Amino acid sequence: MRRDAALALAKIRGADAVEPLIAALTDDNASVRRAATEALGEIGDTRAVEPLIEELGSPAVDIRKAAADSLGQIGDPRALDSLIVCLKDASWSVRRAAAEALGQIGDAHAAMSLRAALDDSDANVRRAAADGLAGLGGGRTGRGR
Repeated sequence: MRRDAALALAKIRGADAVEPLIAALTDDNASVRRAATEALGEIGDTRAVEPLIEELGSPAVDIRKAAADSLGQIGDPRALDSLIVCLKDASWSVRRAAAEALGQIGDAHAAMSLRAALDDSDANVRRAAADGLAGLGGGRTGRGR
């Protein structure tokens, strides 16, 4: 039921939903936290950046992935350093989401880390890193913006 409430708040998509969704990030139920994390990304309000950065440290893979996805949707450069750290996450899905998010943010400071991710053990991560670099105008040569 609390998960449904978080999803309902996401549909509101207004500034009034942001604070209750941020509060839901502390819920004991992981599915509530994941729903709130996803909803905050859909809303795109920058007030959610710091709380979402904290969610990148969650023990739950799906929450870390959702946080990276949401930070990419918001596109705030404050998330760069934390997303770069996520390129070393144990889960390929989190690494891929972090690479995609870095590409969405589009800051040239991510180029070196995205280049390193081109050698990731997972093809999905490598593809996301290549796409992110293409968006930066970088690639392996290091000719970023």
